[in-house]
Amino acid sequence: MKILKTMTTAVTALLIATSASAAIQSAKQATDSVILKNAFENKFFIGTALNLDQIWERDSKAVAVVKTQFNSIVAENCMKSMFLQPQEGVFNFKDADRFVAFGEKNKMQIIGHTLIWHSQTPAWFFVDKNGKDVSREVLIARMKKHIQTVVSRYKGRVSGWDVVNEAILDNGEWRKSKFYQIIGPQFIELAFKFAHEADPKAELYYNDYSTAIPAKRNGIIAMVRQVKAAGGHVSGLGMQEHNGLDNPSISEVEKTILGFAGLGVKVMVTEMDISVLPHVRPDMGAEIGERHAYSKEMNPYEEGLPAEKMEELGKRYVDFFSLYLKHHDKISRVTLWGVGDGDSWKNGWPIPGRTDYPLLFDRNYQPKPFVKDIIALTQKKKK
Repeated sequence: MKILKTMTTAVTALLIATSASAAIQSAKQATDSVILKNAFENKFFIGTALNLDQIWERDSKAVAVVKTQFNSIVAENCMKSMFLQPQEGVFNFKDADRFVAFGEKNKMQIIGHTLIWHSQTPAWFFVDKNGKDVSREVLIARMKKHIQTVVSRYKGRVSGWDVVNEAILDNGEWRKSKFYQIIGPQFIELAFKFAHEADPKAELYYNDYSTAIPAKRNGIIAMVRQVKAAGGHVSGLGMQEHNGLDNPSISEVEKTILGFAGLGVKVMVTEMDISVLPHVRPDMGAEIGERHAYSKEMNPYEEGLPAEKMEELGKRYVDFFSLYLKHHDKISRVTLWGVGDGDSWKNGWPIPGRTDYPLLFDRNYQPKPFVKDIIALTQKKKK
């Protein structure tokens, strides 16, 4: 009787262990089935932007997602000029060095962002000791020193650079930034020249938002043609893709892909997110300085995203990824601007205090229900 009881206990334990093992294996298979970088292998890189908590691996949940899901990274802020050179000649590479080391350790494509941008450039860049605008020659010299100091430091380690950000307005005209006012339109050509001299093998990109607006798209195309005609080494064009649920249209985004590819450069999605929140105005882009007052009506999902809105967001993401797969021969990378919803800049822009849900992973870094639908698109292509 005692032997029978012992055997029964052993069998029961074996069944429990077998069941647990099967559950673990099943969970692993479920996790493996939603790995983005595996699904899009041989199509394009899948990337994300990292904040400092992720770069320094203080946010373990986010870091686990980054290492599992993505094969390309870009620094959200720490490689911008205001952080790299806050005072003239005083460079701070601590965070940027850590970012590059993180990418190398995890065998990821590393993207540098951004060398020349009208925003988040330190004020000293444009003025003399008396607070007056510097001369054209001085600004060119400062621009050259910044670009070449930064790019040469990571020569052979950073595969591509956003050389110039957001130099064209929605109407297709040049943005009258300080770079433009003091140097003129040649500042873009010079920026690409200086970057190429510092690392001839690095890819060099122009990056902008709202590229699906026809006037802006045409303005960018005209500008790039001008830069290339002057000998500028433009390797690729970045479509930021800060989108909404109903804007822009897929058809206009496709026109942008085709128009940019027609210049003989790579096309990439560089800063993708899709806001579920109401837009303050039509054709809302990503002008970082734009701010509007808070109102409850503009923050409808503070307690959570309703199922029907999650479904709408999922359909929108599937539509975009279907387009990117259709043109995977032209698109080299798709980068999400943040890991989880809680990391997104959209929670505070252009209205501080809102709760948005613009990314593929939620605030607990779990994949949203539609991530499997995005991955399913790649399975269809394989059949």
